Amino acid sequence: MEEFIQQTFGTLSYQPWAVYGAICGFMLLSAFGLPLPEEVILISAGFVGHMALFPAIPHPPGASVVNVHVLASVALLAVLGSDFLIYALGKHFGPSLFRQRWFQRVVSPDRLVKVRGWMQKYGYWPVIVFRFTPGVRFPGHLMCGAMGLSPWKFLAVDLVAALLSVPTQIYFVSYYGREILHYFKTAKLFLLGAFVVGLIIFFVRKWQAKRRKPPESPEAPFIDPLA
Repeated sequence: MEEFIQQTFGTLSYQPWAVYGAICGFMLLSAFGLPLPEEVILISAGFVGHMALFPAIPHPPGASVVNVHVLASVALLAVLGSDFLIYALGKHFGPSLFRQRWFQRVVSPDRLVKVRGWMQKYGYWPVIVFRFTPGVRFPGHLMCGAMGLSPWKFLAVDLVAALLSVPTQIYFVSYYGREILHYFKTAKLFLLGAFVVGLIIFFVRKWQAKRRKPPESPEAPFIDPLA
């Protein structure tokens, strides 16, 4: 595993613009619900930064190498830009979008109603929760725009949340990647076992929820999450 990471991320460390562009693309897709946790993107970026800072062999003179500070800044801007794009979609298209049947099949009205309740009760602070909750991030930011929250206050709170997680993860992995790999190598069997158990629990719960879910009626009443 350590050798694979060194080879893969070592090669990417010499392709800074491709890495910066990939981060922006994956962050955007993750914000729209791609089943790829944001943390995976940040940790991967951190390992690229680690190989740029501590290469297996010295960098050739004049080589173009990923800059860790630029890496952290690009990731932060990509996160904020993706979140604000969803906010803007909610602001301009939210009410009409929520009324579409296809959208209600993608994002349940119950979830939107719950998000609206949080915002009515706590104001802007649920934005921090949305940032750390992938399943709620997309509908949460849409609802922020649909409810007319100030774009500047949304960005300010989202920036605070992003600063707590985005650059910190990249800097931590960039400077301590070797130690992380060492502990990962020691604990990989335990991690694999935990992953398998978690996967089994996930599918069992999904199967149980499917059994308990009543059949949908084609004439089900329309639910307006903004009502």
